[in-house]
Amino acid sequence: QVQLAESGGGLVQAGGSLRLSCAASGSIFSINGMGWYRQAPGRQRELVAVITSSGSTNYADSVKGRFTISSSSRANARKWVYLQMNSLKPEDTAVYYCNARVGMIDYWGQGTQVTVSS
Repeated sequence: QVQLAESGGGLVQAGGSLRLSCAASGSIFSINGMGWYRQAPGRQRELVAVITSSGSTNYADSVKGRFTISSSSRANARKWVYLQMNSLKPEDTAVYYCNARVGMIDYWGQGTQVTVSS
C-alpha cells in the first residue's frame, strides 16, 4: 500500500508559477514511477508528467518547456515528487493528482486545485 498527499495548489495569474509537492509513504520501495495527472471540469483525467525510479521523465506536449517534474527520497521513509509549473496559462486550470505506480497498480492522491486567472 502507498499513501499519497499533495500540496502546493492555489490561485495564480497567467504567466505565474506554482510548485506542487507529493509525499508518498508506505511501500515506497515498491514504487516503479510517480507522476502528475490533471482533470479539468468536463474533461477526462490526463497525464501531465511522469518520472520513473531511474529518473526518466515524460511530459505532455502541452506542458513541455514549462513544467518540470523531479523526485527525491528522504530518510524519513517518504518519497517525494514535485512539479514546478512556470508560465502558467488559464488552460492549465484543473485538479492535479499525484500518482504512484506499483507494478500494475495505480495509487492516487486526493488532488489539489490549480486555478490560473487571465
